[in-house]
Amino acid sequence: MTNISDYKDQRIHFIGIGGCSMSGLAQILDNLGYTVSGSDQKQSAFTNTLEQRGIDVHIGHDPAYVDGAGLVVYTAAIKPVNPEFARARELGLPMLERSQVLGQISCNYSDVVCVSGCHGKTTITSMLALITKDSGIDPTVHVGGMVDFLSGGVRLGQSEHFITEACEYVRSFLTLRPTAIIINNIDDDHLDYYKDIDEIIDTFADFVRLLPEGGRVFANTDDENTRKALAKCDAQVVSYSLSGQSDFSVRDVTFDAVGCPSFTVTEKGAEIGRITLNVPGLHNVQNALAAAVLAYVNYGISIEQSAAALAHYHLAGRRFELVGERDGVKIFHDYAHHPSEIQACLSAAANVPHRKLWVVFQCNSFTRAKTLKDKYAVSFEDADEVLVPDLYPGRDIDQHDIHATDLVERIDAHSHNCRYIPTFPEIRDYLRAHWKSGDIVVTLGSGDVNKQQLVFLQD
Repeated sequence: MTNISDYKDQRIHFIGIGGCSMSGLAQILDNLGYTVSGSDQKQSAFTNTLEQRGIDVHIGHDPAYVDGAGLVVYTAAIKPVNPEFARARELGLPMLERSQVLGQISCNYSDVVCVSGCHGKTTITSMLALITKDSGIDPTVHVGGMVDFLSGGVRLGQSEHFITEACEYVRSFLTLRPTAIIINNIDDDHLDYYKDIDEIIDTFADFVRLLPEGGRVFANTDDENTRKALAKCDAQVVSYSLSGQSDFSVRDVTFDAVGCPSFTVTEKGAEIGRITLNVPGLHNVQNALAAAVLAYVNYGISIEQSAAALAHYHLAGRRFELVGERDGVKIFHDYAHHPSEIQACLSAAANVPHRKLWVVFQCNSFTRAKTLKDKYAVSFEDADEVLVPDLYPGRDIDQHDIHATDLVERIDAHSHNCRYIPTFPEIRDYLRAHWKSGDIVVTLGSGDVNKQQLVFLQD
């Protein structure tokens, strides 16, 4: 495989440099002394940050941008018809996909913490970034989402420590070289790529096998599929859970008036500290526990130190984010798109003071709708009313064998609270005709619902 280290004296060009992950990788390479350039379809906060660092960024795609580059990096979203991609192929330039670059970057550090799991990766990674930064570890961090205190999705450190999200989609995390792994959960997501849950479990087992001798896997042993993966490989396991059947657990969980939790952390049953969060939900207790336990075991950071950092932690973008308010109704957005994530999000939302809880759920991908429709059916019990627009295609092509009304039928049969409204302007009109001051609206999905929902606030 082409190795980025062979191009230290040449320019590396990123096609699609404005994405959260790609812009982070470009900054890390720049920090490591590489010459980087890139292009993207539109300007954004990410491209602005790159330009501020002195990185040459072009808006729009032109084959001329590739000329003179030694190596080209691209994302899976870039198609062969892209003029820069086509030009690189024409010139016979070496090319690497984004995940390959992340894997090779991980080889530059002696301590590589990889945060994996089908849910919670971005939150745990950003929590761990804050804890280690505040404790003087000075890590380089790569996150797959917008994080306020990082002003993006990357932190550039000067130490041997590297913390990164490790995504299971298309097995991309198998490019990494971890010394420690967190597995927060394993679920039946990305079934457009994987055959079934067993194949996903096997892939996580393959990931654990990448650990060197002495490497640790920090595992949420409340999760049955995580236990199945660990049973397939020989690894040093540090377990954490909410149930108490683990090395580290919690007790005395309480919630304040807006659903934010406090909890005591235990090691082998003995209390070792208490954490209070300013983010809602029991699932964030689990996320914070994972981050605090790894910091405690790997770096000797006390629970008190983690608690001090987490006291000023706020969720990454698109994680229960307050979008705005109209007519006395608060509108939140969450990236939750898998049934397990939706249940966790709405459980947290139920603890936020409200009169009525409205949910707008945009399902991203026809494959996800088909394979998970029965699980979606039971995911909205905490909502008072669920509004479902047309499906967002995502990476899929419509085979006309699933429709939003199929989801609505199943959700309504279980919860008697679901309605199909095809478009967001129609949803806006319905909400404004029925919502009342004191209600809250939570929009859910990983498609473009976060952009479409802005119509709810407009005149």
